Amino acid sequence: MNGPFNHLPRPTRREWGAVVALLAIQAGLMGFSAWIHSPSVDEIGHLPAGISHWQLGRFELYRVNPPLVRMVAALPLALASPEVDWSAFSEYPGARAEWGVGMMFLNANGPRSFLLFAIARWACIPFSLIGGLVCHRWARELYGPAAGLMALVLWVFCPNVLTFGAMITPDAGAASLGVLACYAFRRWLLRPDWPRAVLTGFALGLAELTKLTWIGLFPLWPLLWLLQRRDRGTWRRQLGPLALILATAVYTINLGYRFEGTGARLDSFRFVSITLGGHGVEAPGNRFAGTALGRIPVPLPANYVRGADIQKWDFDRKLPSYLRGEWRIGGWWYYYLYGLGVKTPLGTLALVGLALGLSVARPRLYARWRDEATLLAPSVLVLTLVSSQTGFNHHLRYVLPALPFLFIWASKTARSITLGSRRLAAVVVLCATATVASSLAVYPHTMSYFHELAGGPTNGAAHLADSNVDWGQDLLLLKAWQDRHPEAGPMRVAVYHPFLDQLCELAGIRTEGWPPSGPPPAPAPRRRSDEEYGPIPGWYAVGVTLPHYDSMPERAKDTIGLYPYLGYFAYFEPVARIGYSINIYHITSAQAESVRQRLGLRPLAL
Repeated sequence: MNGPFNHLPRPTRREWGAVVALLAIQAGLMGFSAWIHSPSVDEIGHLPAGISHWQLGRFELYRVNPPLVRMVAALPLALASPEVDWSAFSEYPGARAEWGVGMMFLNANGPRSFLLFAIARWACIPFSLIGGLVCHRWARELYGPAAGLMALVLWVFCPNVLTFGAMITPDAGAASLGVLACYAFRRWLLRPDWPRAVLTGFALGLAELTKLTWIGLFPLWPLLWLLQRRDRGTWRRQLGPLALILATAVYTINLGYRFEGTGARLDSFRFVSITLGGHGVEAPGNRFAGTALGRIPVPLPANYVRGADIQKWDFDRKLPSYLRGEWRIGGWWYYYLYGLGVKTPLGTLALVGLALGLSVARPRLYARWRDEATLLAPSVLVLTLVSSQTGFNHHLRYVLPALPFLFIWASKTARSITLGSRRLAAVVVLCATATVASSLAVYPHTMSYFHELAGGPTNGAAHLADSNVDWGQDLLLLKAWQDRHPEAGPMRVAVYHPFLDQLCELAGIRTEGWPPSGPPPAPAPRRRSDEEYGPIPGWYAVGVTLPHYDSMPERAKDTIGLYPYLGYFAYFEPVARIGYSINIYHITSAQAESVRQRLGLRPLAL
């Protein structure tokens, strides 16, 4: 199990200086991004949910995810004394009351809400710094000091980490605490004593409190332990500490929920997923009622179990998903692999490919199967679990927890520097430099990042939607643009965000509502007079993904709310871009009439 660098001397001052500098750069980049961007869709629910855990001691709000990250986000707001209206709170099975509470949170705090969200985001930045430290330490132990710095560089400048490390979503926290837990497990495998078992179990419990995805570590770790053991005597001596790891993790999960509902019988729950309830959200039930399994007490908090049930219901019901210009009900098994392929910098992808080649061609120098099985198995677990849920595909961030393990593995290429292979070392340094340059070229708009071969950030909507491109994050920047261009008005605004009108009002964005809908694409019938359809002259701010919603099947539109047909904006060139998520259009009378003629609409009576 011991890798070639397990007994390296401690890092030098120069190495620690580089580590500190890189983490400081990441913290600075995330801090600025957290300040300038408006609250994204899910953050509206996460923040008041985190406040509810502290103020009310309850965990119903946003129980689809465990509470740790949002509790950390909400902690500094105790000093800011935000106003919260709990009248929309609901305990009904399957309820998503966090959205109603979030709307009231915005109403109660007004424009001050933007400052509160920024403070909460800053509180989450340390999660990413922990992830960076673990990437450096693990890579250094496996492949040497140069690899440690390489893994840290890949983590610090990863556009996806920079995006979600500066937000109140659980993804970056899950990535950081997940890799921390797996690193602790590796250290326990090296010396499987009782004290390390307790620390490893606590780390696993913290990871479980970030995202339900990590539940897969409970069966994975015993399997990895079996692969590392070589004789039965070892098995007998280590079964106790291994059991202690798992038991400590379960205890930590319960502690995070204050033991809320722990020990309830399985048949006492009202489930909304077809998998567990048998009927769906319209008729909550329990398929274990009346069975022997139903009498078993569940050793987990009640809202942890209910959260898993609601998550499963989301996938059971199947939602419309978008990939490469195509909409379908449900998703694709390869969605996340494709997303990683277009939203990971080319330099990083090249290093991953090079690491694979070196592992095959020179295994004695670049690969030790026991070390690498422990390293890569969690990443494979995340990708497999998430990709298997094809009820919908919306967010590449779901596989963010897989990335630190891939960065550590890719860092083995930096061994070429130690081994004196000059040409290979030059290629490795070039790839790392390309990653940094590509990421910073898009910053601070890293949510919309796509690498150069995918067409860059201006072509993102041709590949993906939602939190991969346009999640309502640039509304404050739209306000700043309006202030610099008072001539651009009155303006109609259409951005993908369920709280768009409310956020525009709080930010002071001058808007006259949504743009007029264009005619529906054939064969859908037209139900309005030609004069009611767009385009019409004026100023518009349109989210880059919304024109692609025209091709969504009509039956799918009913599941997400009916958006107007805005595909006609593809006929116009934007006069400005806000980040890479909002296009500004100034449509003149002549331009409007020309496009109306192409769409078969009568001229406007201007």
